[in-house]
Amino acid sequence: MKRLLVPLLLAAALATPTPAHATTPRHVRLDGVDVRLRDGTTQVVTVNHTSGYRARVTWWVRRDGRWQQELRATDGRIGYGGLVPGRHRHQGTGTTPLGTYDLPWAFGMHRQDPAWDLRYRKVRRGDYWVEDNGSAFYNRYRNRAEGGFRWRLPASDPNASERLLDFPQQYEWSIVTSFNLRQVRHRGAGIFLHVNGSGATAGCVSAPRWFIRALMFRLDPARRPVIGIAR
Repeated sequence: MKRLLVPLLLAAALATPTPAHATTPRHVRLDGVDVRLRDGTTQVVTVNHTSGYRARVTWWVRRDGRWQQELRATDGRIGYGGLVPGRHRHQGTGTTPLGTYDLPWAFGMHRQDPAWDLRYRKVRRGDYWVEDNGSAFYNRYRNRAEGGFRWRLPASDPNASERLLDFPQQYEWSIVTSFNLRQVRHRGAGIFLHVNGSGATAGCVSAPRWFIRALMFRLDPARRPVIGIAR
């Protein structure tokens, strides 16, 4: 009986179904954008540069092993400086980083809607996105009352941080990306997916208001959403 036990256990292990995310490929090409998937990713935003600072922004969902397009905006925007590989980006150049990044949380001008799954922070007076290269809070959301960065620097200073209330239209809803999460100084801070302004961005990706609002009701951290940006 003992001789049969090991083969039987092995057979049972091989017959056990693997988790659905285990079969997720590491890469997928959607609308011409090569996206690096995380384990369990079933939600993707693609950004395909079309001309100038314009881009096509598309929302994809994986169901039953197939990627399906659910939303598309042809009036997306990128940075005024164009596109550059993420590792070569430099702060203040107005460039949008190429590559794939997580979409972990969001902030904005409204109160949190109970239907949103993303972690969310409502912008309040004194809230900044820190772009001060001398701060331990570089590329982090912080209120000036908490200190730790030079919030008084004028906008013309290369270490000036972004006062979020100054952008009520663009940051009505703003989805944070994981670009430069490791805080490499001078690489850049505050790369978001947000609502369109009047023209190009300073390095973020933007899309029409209806598109970003729709994403707020669809993005689910449990589904490991990412954004893929291509030329």
